[in-house]
Formats: sequence, C-alpha cells, structure tokens
Amino acid sequence: MTAITKKPVNPTAHLTPEDIEQIGIELDAIRQDILDERGASDAAYIHRVVDVQRRLELASRAVLLFSSLPPAWIVGTIGLSVAKILENMEIGHNVMHGQWDWMRDPKIHSTTWEWDNASTADGWKHSHNEIHHNFTNIVGKDNDLGYGIMRVDEDQRWHPAYLAQPLWNFINACFFEYGIAAYDLELGRNLRLPKERRSDEFKRNLKNTLKKIRKQATKDYVVHPALSIPTGSFLPTLAANFTANLVRNIWSHSVIMCGHFPEGVETFEKKAIPANETRGEWYLRQMLGSANISGSKAMHIMTGNLSHQIEHHLFPDLPSNRYAEIAPRVQALFEKYDLNYHTAPLPQQVYSAWHRVVRLSLPNGWLATTTVKNLPEQAKLLWAMSTKGPKVRRAAQARLEQQARRQAAAAAA
Repeated sequence: MTAITKKPVNPTAHLTPEDIEQIGIELDAIRQDILDERGASDAAYIHRVVDVQRRLELASRAVLLFSSLPPAWIVGTIGLSVAKILENMEIGHNVMHGQWDWMRDPKIHSTTWEWDNASTADGWKHSHNEIHHNFTNIVGKDNDLGYGIMRVDEDQRWHPAYLAQPLWNFINACFFEYGIAAYDLELGRNLRLPKERRSDEFKRNLKNTLKKIRKQATKDYVVHPALSIPTGSFLPTLAANFTANLVRNIWSHSVIMCGHFPEGVETFEKKAIPANETRGEWYLRQMLGSANISGSKAMHIMTGNLSHQIEHHLFPDLPSNRYAEIAPRVQALFEKYDLNYHTAPLPQQVYSAWHRVVRLSLPNGWLATTTVKNLPEQAKLLWAMSTKGPKVRRAAQARLEQQARRQAAAAAA
C-alpha cells in the first residue's frame, strides 16, 4: 500500500478541483438530511441498546456466580463477552464521538461517559476523535496507522525487526485495550525521555490511566470472582472474565483492522496534504482511507456500526443507527465519481488486513515473487537480508524489486 501520490495510477487523478468540492457539497447535504430528521426514534434506539446491554451484563454476571457448573460458565461467558462488545462498540465508542449529545441526556453524553476499557475516555477522545479522524491514514500523522509498532507502507524502510510484526499484531489483538491505552499516552515516545523532561500532562494522564486499569482489573479479577466464592466458583469466574475481555479485545481489533488496513485502502503523504485542506478534500481522504464490512443487521450492531466505516469516517458525529440508511447514497456518490467503494464480508476483510500485515513484515516484493519452486532460494535471500548489514539489504531489495517488475510485466503481456 504505497501512499496514493506515489502510485503509478492515482485513483483520484480524473477528479477536477470542482469535482472534489462538489463531492463535499453532496456529502454535506446527506449529513444535513440526517441532522434534520433525527429525533425520538433515534433516542429510543440508543436507550434500548443501553438497556439490553446492562441487563445482559447483569444477568451474565449473575449466572457466573455458579460458573463451577460448565453450562453456567459457557452461558455466562458468552453473555458477558457480548455485553462487553456492545458496551465498547455500539455504546461507548459512539457516545464518546458525541453522536447522542443532541439528546442532552447526561447519562449518555460524551462529556460524562466512562467506558469499560483500560483507556480513559479523555485520553481516547484526544487520540481518536481529534487526531485519527482529522488526519486519517496520513503516514507520520495518524498514529492509528499501525499504532506506531508496525510497518504500514512500502516506503517505510524495511528492517529485520519487522519480521515479528504478525506476532506483535496478534499480541496486540489479545490485549487490545491495554495497547490502546499505551497508544493514547504515546507511551513509547514519552518513556524514552528522561523523567525530568516528561511533561506534567503526560504524568497526569499516566496516573489517570493506571487508576482506570486498576479499577477495571479490580472489578473483573477481584470483586466479581470473590462474589463467587460461596459457590466454589472463584477460579471459573476469574477465567470467564478473562475470556470475555479476550473475546472483546480480539473482536474490536478485528473490526478496526477491517475498517482501516485491508489491501486497497489508501494512505497519504503528510507533505501532500495542503495546509488549507478544503471540506471536499477532507471528505475525499475519508472516502479512500476506509473500508466497510458487509453483513447482517446483528453484525452491524456488534461492530458498533463500524462495519460502515466509510460512512462513520465521513460523519463521525451522526447517530450510528443511521449509517446503514445513508450507505446506499454514499455508495452512489462513489460510483458517480468513479471511486472505489471498498466493501467485503468480514472473513475476506480480516484475511486482507492480515495479508497486508504479513506482506509488509517482509521486504518489498518478497511475498509476490516467492513460489513453492523458488522458496529455498528466496529463504536464503531473506536470511541474508536479516543477518547482514544495510549494504546487503539494499542490494537484495533492488534484486527483489527487479524480479517483481519482471513478474508484473510478464503478467501484463
């Protein structure tokens, strides 16, 4: 996934400045239609989801008090996993985007909500709402692009350390809430600084995050299991809470990966973004830097309607239950201006995103030029690139790129 401005064929080259501004006008019109229509039915929807989530969590935790019985453990763990996913995805994420602030309900307002997650609401809103959504997929600006631990673009120089990228990504998926908390704090950058040079803001945010983690861990791994002691269910309840958090983390990681990292989703050079980026230009970047997941209504709800990632990035403050309604209008706009509306079923998007993670963990062109027949030779080349110095890597990289060009030319002939 080379940045769009460095591709041989730019998928936006056919658009005139007037086209881009017209796209902005048409999308603003779609947004205004929803703003004018939202009302009692939308409020009823989110209140219903919150009510279902709370009842499901309470019932699941009650069942897990008897989790020494295998059927109770299975039912309670499944219920708690679903409740945690609903709370994070369809409720917490969207409430903190301000999607329901217009209701003036202090119980589900972006300024008061604190979610069931290791990240604090304030830290997440800064890194996600303010940075990620404004600077979507700009290499070097949007930290969500690889979370600072992965190679996400061919133009990033390859290093042997990236071979572990698939492993780091899997570990990040399993403990995603803690990875996001560390990312919100820019922990890697701040911990490299001497203690005396760390800002007071970072120290304050770190203290608040550790407090939040302690609160979450106490609830899931101390209080709830302790309540199960009379039934001899302490350890099963502990395992159930860990499993529910694991399921929630892997699910949310997968949904986010599908919305941002499949092959074909565009990235952008920081220097190519104008300082006075227009509304139309910002909209166009959101359109090309996101991907959707097709599926059932239940699946959309479980993803927090982030299965409509394109619509969410265009209109992050609109009620999530409206994304499915406006998706056909947005897709028609893509078709009108000959742009790729990137959508596919969940398994296909998950495969595509992981394929990109693996592909970019390897030197450019290695995966594309490797076959069963030449695997031993390619493995030797990769070993040399991994164990020898920069000079060898550069020479081997040039060889791989030459092979890839020959392969592409042969395929086109």
